[in-house]
Parts: sequence; structure tokens; C-alpha cells
Amino acid sequence: MIYTKLPHTDIEVSKICLGTMTWGNQNTEAEGHEQMNYATDQGVNFFDTAELYPIPAHPDRRSITETIIGTWFEKNRNRDKIVLATKIAGRAEMSKFIRTTGFSKEALIDAVEGSLERLQTDYIDLYQLHWPERKTNYFGQRGYVHDTADFWEDNFHEILETLRDLKREGKIREVGVSNETPWGVMRYLEESKVHATLPRMITIQNSYNLLNRQFETGLSEISHRENLGLLAYSPLGFGVLSGKYLGDRLPDNSRLKLFPNYNRYKGITAVEATQKYYELAQANDLSLTQMSLAYVNTRPFLTSNIIGATTMRQLEENIASIDVELSAEVLEGIEKIHNQIPNPAP
Repeated sequence: MIYTKLPHTDIEVSKICLGTMTWGNQNTEAEGHEQMNYATDQGVNFFDTAELYPIPAHPDRRSITETIIGTWFEKNRNRDKIVLATKIAGRAEMSKFIRTTGFSKEALIDAVEGSLERLQTDYIDLYQLHWPERKTNYFGQRGYVHDTADFWEDNFHEILETLRDLKREGKIREVGVSNETPWGVMRYLEESKVHATLPRMITIQNSYNLLNRQFETGLSEISHRENLGLLAYSPLGFGVLSGKYLGDRLPDNSRLKLFPNYNRYKGITAVEATQKYYELAQANDLSLTQMSLAYVNTRPFLTSNIIGATTMRQLEENIASIDVELSAEVLEGIEKIHNQIPNPAP
């Protein structure tokens, strides 16, 4: 395993992070425990979850994923060996059964206390804001359209004050954002620069893969200049970049068969690009999965690559990508395809 540090800290994390959003829906508690056992045996020490998980979110399965992680900690007594990240759900239709109060002081305190109880821990290493409260282009929206009728109060300072207090209480160690835009990231960073007692956002968890390299426009410069680490989610684009859906295949128990609305990476141009990446991988004796994950692992702005799996075979291949080195020829081939079909699935 390769390790790096969360920016601005001495917290060492594996460059492969274990994603957990299927546990409690597609995966049972026992399967989640098996994945955590295997991942840690391979040197993975970084887990990412959220109060919204499992996905798709549903009131009957509210926050079960955190509970599964908590029972694993209780069984193994190894909380100190894991760097644990979780998130508060933002104010949006998909999380209304959790809360509708966004990132208010009361909401943040309630969310942290709930996560601590379910996770059976007294601290969270990295606490993240799952998506912005305001209306903006996240979760695959191509462009920003300003809604003049949308009232949103600029509460960046209040959010950071509450997170600061939670840090002082020892309930969280560091903070980050997720599904954020360049404007939102810089507002948080500037607020903490102007007010030195406020905590600094150290990571951003956004989608990044061969079909969606939007992070490279705007956010990558911020990442380099401000030392803000990317935690890349969906590095296989909901499994599309494994190649299993090519040829109009729809395997049983696959995510897109179970949840057809999750079609962010299945547009016509995305399928065309996936086919080209598949052919490039095959020509270089690589699986498309290995090539796709190994590419994300090479990015200079990456702190950790959040992989996820529903089967142990998938998990084994995903974690093993850390040992795959891409040749100059493969990297050149990837750029050629990207230039032909740039970001078909933002």
C-alpha cells in the first residue's frame, strides 16, 4: 500500500480509501465486515462513509452503513488503527427524511452526535459537508444557472464556527467539503484565513474518473495552490469503467440494473468513450478496471481514491490497482481519447 497525509496534518492515510455506500442495501452487515477485514489486511487504513448511506437513500435504511462500521469497531477494538471520514447530509430533497435544517449549528451538532453513536466512537477524523446547501451545479449538473428567486443566507462563517467548537470538544479532528464548486471552496478557505481561529477545509470529495475530469477545471488549481486534497469518488463511474455494461449488457445484481435512474455515466458519448478506454486497456494487457483506477492514483492533486465494491472479487481487484503502473504509452492514449471525447459524464 502507498500512504500519504491529509493536507496540513500529520494524519497518514492509505491512497486507497474504502468506500462504504452499498453496505446495508446491496451488501449485508457480514459482507461489510468481510470487506473491512480484507481491506485492512491489505494496508487500507482509511474508510469513508456518510449519515446518508446506504445509497439509494431511504427512510427505512437511514444511516445503516455507519451502524455496520460501528459494530465492526466494537467487534475488533481497532478504532485507533482507522482514519474515519463521514459526512452530514445537506438540505435537499434526497435527505429530507434526515433533516431539513441544512448546516445550521443545531443540525451540525445533531449530525455529529448521531454519527458518533452509530459508529461507536468518540471522535471522527475527517468530517465533511456532503454537498452545498445553496442551489448550484453538483451531482452531474453541467452548468450553473443562477436562480434569482432562491434565497440562501451566506452562513460560511457560522458553519466554520460550529465545526471549530466541535473540534475543540474533540469530537472531530479535521474538516472537508464534498461536491463543492471553486467558489464554495474559496469562500471557506478565505473565511478561515481572515479569521484565524476558524478551521481550514483540508479535503474535497468530488467525483473524478476517466469519464469525468471536471475537477481539472478550476478545482485542481485550488488544490495545488491551497494544498486541498482530492478524495476521488466514483473512480469507476458506478461500475461503468469496469466495462461490464459494454455491448448493452446489464448484469444481474449490478447497480445500473437494480437502480436504473443512476445513469450519470451511461450517456451515448460516455459509452463511446468507455469503449475506447476498454480497447486501450486490452491492447496493453490491462483490465479496464485496473487502468481506470491506476489513472486516478497517478493524479498529483489526489490524496486518496475512494473505491467501492459489492463482491470480494471486485474489492480485491480495486485495491490491487495501487500496484499497477501505467506506461507512458497508456497515459498518452488516455489523453488522446480524453481530447476526442472530453468529460462525457460530468
